[in-house]
Amino acid sequence: MKKINILLVCNAGMSTSLLIEKIEKAGTAKEIETSVDARPVDDVKNHLKEKHVILLGPQVRFKEKQIKALVDGQIPVSVIDMSAYGTMDGEKVLQQALSLVKE
Repeated sequence: MKKINILLVCNAGMSTSLLIEKIEKAGTAKEIETSVDARPVDDVKNHLKEKHVILLGPQVRFKEKQIKALVDGQIPVSVIDMSAYGTMDGEKVLQQALSLVKE
């Protein structure tokens, strides 16, 4: 079984709670142990330990450069696909996260 630890970055965490459930459900279906943590953009630096990938909600895409500078290439950072976020497509978001993680 694989394992992936994802940090979702958003404004306040309201919309991401549903997305967390859907990502974890997609992980279970694929037999991937999926741990997803959602944090506001200003709290990212305190929650980087053991994260494999950082995904930003489209509403905070303007913080991508800042977060990439913070992690200095140690953790992949990407903005969640707008349509996947809008439809709360947990499987598509999980696939995006997996594609960013180096095996």
